[in-house]
Amino acid sequence: MIRKKVKTIGKYKVTLFVALLTILGTGSKILAQADNDCHVTLSLFIEPAKVKNYDEAVKHYDKVVKDCPTFSVATYQYAVKMFKDFVKKGDKTKVKNLIDAYKYQLQYFPNHKTVKEGKILSAIAQIEFDNKLKSKEELFADFDNAFKKDEVNFKSPKSLYTYFSIAVDLFNDGKKDIQEIFDLYDIVSGKIDREEVNLAKIVTRLVDKQEAGETLTSKEERKLKAAEKNLKAYGTVRGSVDGKLGKLADCPNLIPLYSKDFEAKKNDINWVKKAASRLSAKDCDDPLFFQLVQQLHSLEPSAESAYYLGKLAAKDGKSGQALEYYLQAAELETDINKKAKYLYSIAENYRKKGSFGKARNYYRKVLEVKPNYGRAYLKIAQMYAKSSNACGSTVFEKRAVNWLAAQMADKAARVDASIASTARSAASSYRQRAPSKSDIFSEGMSGKTITFNCWIGGSVKVPNL
Repeated sequence: MIRKKVKTIGKYKVTLFVALLTILGTGSKILAQADNDCHVTLSLFIEPAKVKNYDEAVKHYDKVVKDCPTFSVATYQYAVKMFKDFVKKGDKTKVKNLIDAYKYQLQYFPNHKTVKEGKILSAIAQIEFDNKLKSKEELFADFDNAFKKDEVNFKSPKSLYTYFSIAVDLFNDGKKDIQEIFDLYDIVSGKIDREEVNLAKIVTRLVDKQEAGETLTSKEERKLKAAEKNLKAYGTVRGSVDGKLGKLADCPNLIPLYSKDFEAKKNDINWVKKAASRLSAKDCDDPLFFQLVQQLHSLEPSAESAYYLGKLAAKDGKSGQALEYYLQAAELETDINKKAKYLYSIAENYRKKGSFGKARNYYRKVLEVKPNYGRAYLKIAQMYAKSSNACGSTVFEKRAVNWLAAQMADKAARVDASIASTARSAASSYRQRAPSKSDIFSEGMSGKTITFNCWIGGSVKVPNL
């Protein structure tokens, strides 16, 4: 009896095991079949989308979203391109589809490496703005949410400007306080600064490689081109942001604003810092600035207060004292933008005194800290050109210094879009002063290298004829 039961149980186990295998096998086939169906469905959409045959691709898009929404992130990335094209060509009925294509990426693939929350949320907010889908308050809230949630990937120059522009419009409508505008200006400007620094590092590294005679790979060439393009875009946006702020931040508006609150807020270190910073940026020559600087230095002696005291000393013609303050400021500062500004002031102090070698050292320190500070390259170029008569033993060598000056001006144009036009003009001017082709031919200098023994040092290769 016992043996029979055991036998029955064993038989039951075998039967159950076989049944499970059958079910699992069938399930696998079902899953495989589903995958195959999604491959087919997706390819019907993706293949025409790849070649921008969007009229054909769009016929299959809804089925992909309905039947295979989580199959591939590429679905929505191609959809974004497709609907952008439709909207660009005037089909405004596709605006909602475009927004949804962005939202689906966050909904179905929030952790995918190509899905960046800040990029997507700011893109959606920009579409809403471009198509007037929401009120100013709602639009600002959307941009603000995108920036605060993922500032790192909120990189669109256009959206950064829109974000700030709406805030100024809300101030003009009486719906935002002036201090909010100043605070946001600092935030947006800081973001632009960081992006420009990162891009300028790429440009500097690759341009230096070119100048060293090395050939860039095709990937490096694309990277250089993209970095220069984006630097130009950020430079344009910086100018637009400054323009939008406009007269709100001019001395006639700032001085009454901060004078009114000085007594009440003079012991608020953050308020004093911001007020002093704004008046300094606009060179507001007013007793209030002196009050703010003195108060700041008494509350918290710092790099910033030392810099402001340096500016005051410089205005009084005390260049030696100003230099001491600037050196203190640069030594103490850790913020790269402020440190670059302080180092630039030191360089300018030396340049104005004719100490070109020391000035160049500090301009170089500026560029080490902030590679996109194009004005430093321009100043070096100016000093080179000014020293041409003191460098070289022949007229040809003296004029050859201008090639070095042109190289510096070229670098300024490549890393700093805000001065690119001025820098390119300067580079052209320096090259006109350099030896001409006929000079190179008559002197037999084609392809030769000229070494400079003056403060400039280094060498320059004469162009081949």
